[in-house]
Amino acid sequence: MIANPVRQTLLAGGTAFGTMAFEFFTPGLARILASAGAEYVILDQEHSGAGIDTIKAQCALARGAGIVPMVRVPACDKDLICPVLDAGALGIMVPMVETPEQAAAMVQWCRYRPLGKRGLAFGLAHDDWHPNAPRPYMDAANQAILTIAMIETAAGLQNVRRILATPGIDIGWLGHFDLSDSLGITGDFTHPRFTTAEADILAAGRETNTPIGWLANDGAAAKAGIARGFRALCLSTDVGLLRAALTAEITAARGPDGNRET
Repeated sequence: MIANPVRQTLLAGGTAFGTMAFEFFTPGLARILASAGAEYVILDQEHSGAGIDTIKAQCALARGAGIVPMVRVPACDKDLICPVLDAGALGIMVPMVETPEQAAAMVQWCRYRPLGKRGLAFGLAHDDWHPNAPRPYMDAANQAILTIAMIETAAGLQNVRRILATPGIDIGWLGHFDLSDSLGITGDFTHPRFTTAEADILAAGRETNTPIGWLANDGAAAKAGIARGFRALCLSTDVGLLRAALTAEITAARGPDGNRET
């Protein structure tokens, strides 16, 4: 029966680590991430251009590798969320959630009745092609699908407590670049306006008993983020990790003088 250990860990008060994938949707991606210790991968559709066929393949590969596949859809829309769930995603991240009404709609599309209005189709990718009895599977899926509301605008920040208090919202996620842009301080994460906003989101998480997630550039940043109160950590992205690793190795190979000669 369907299960989501990352959701279980986070809702029990623990911390979970993963990464985001934008570019390298290869057959080996999930097993590479699993071998590195990742517990989940967030497959991006908002900025990557990845289509449903790519998402379906990556979800199957991730589930086979023992890590949890989640998907950031482009918007809070039933026709974007439900096909991704049927393709096998175990979590949905919605960008720019600004109202509790949006949060409630997201939950409705991610849960079967009586908790939502997700449409029914069984024996397909989302239930590993097993002929499960509908009601037990529906109940298990309602306990497995992880719902992530991104707080990344001034309006979302203003409504953060009501968004996180929405029944069925599992995680609030700080979208740091968009939030800084919405606050008029694009990319300035040390600005008092941004640090105050981050602290307010973390406080709202504590008040509503909702884990807060964040994408950190590296392990040191993630460790510092945990100390501030983040519990769902993405360690950079597939592009960022490759670029950082290759940059470090090329720098080491060239030596301190940056010698390019062979």
